[in-house]
Amino acid sequence: MRRQVKGAAVRRELLPGTSPELLKELHLLTRTGDLNADSLRKLKQVNHLAGLLAGAVDDVLSRFGEPLLVDCGAGKSYLGFVLYELFLKAAGKGTLLAVESRPDLSRSGMERAARLGFDRLRYLEAPIASAPVPARVHLVTALHACDTASDDAIALAVRHGADHVAVVPCCQAEVAGQLALGPARDALLEPLFAHPLHRREFASHLTNVLRALSLEAHGYRVTVTELTGWEHSLKNELILGKKVRAGSPAARDKLERLLAATKVRPKVVRELF
Repeated sequence: MRRQVKGAAVRRELLPGTSPELLKELHLLTRTGDLNADSLRKLKQVNHLAGLLAGAVDDVLSRFGEPLLVDCGAGKSYLGFVLYELFLKAAGKGTLLAVESRPDLSRSGMERAARLGFDRLRYLEAPIASAPVPARVHLVTALHACDTASDDAIALAVRHGADHVAVVPCCQAEVAGQLALGPARDALLEPLFAHPLHRREFASHLTNVLRALSLEAHGYRVTVTELTGWEHSLKNELILGKKVRAGSPAARDKLERLLAATKVRPKVVRELF
């Protein structure tokens, strides 16, 4: 059943510190201040992720003079604008860089930031993999970056020394193709992806396991959890990483053994190893 939220009930759906004016600019609230069903779904995802990232943002704000947050595959950057208003605006420091390859979305995002006076929220019109971001970044996010774009976001985080990374993957397809066309592999695993439906599901799971292990191998402590309830999004897996050491040989060994057994090599592995 579609749900619409109106009137005073809208306030209960907003995080403290989020202004209705911002959500109207993002077209999440209607002109009259109501929430339609699709906007409510998007807002719940963004709000939950912003809440989960509060500790990470506070950490980089407390330890660095001018922390840099990078929102990869930003699109309209719902998450970026909410993070800026909730944390960077009040702190009076820090920059949020929204990386988006589509010119129309980059242009409209820059115009929106100017209207709101968010002078430290900037758009970078470029693919994630080749985006000329500064050498050092502090937090990297990617909300529903499709297929290998999530790998690009993880690679960017590792290469630029991000202290924190948060990725909600979407539409993983690369590994499914590798499983279908790849060389002979462990016979015990074959039944897990013999059927196309199982192959898609298994590949999606395997992709995210390999992403988590790749982060662990580079010294991140990784937590994998649900973002929101399944009624709000079918792509609901959240990979959170915090840099705690230079690297982990044990995680690297697990990664290599899993790659050898499945005979796949996703983009995150090709980029980082």
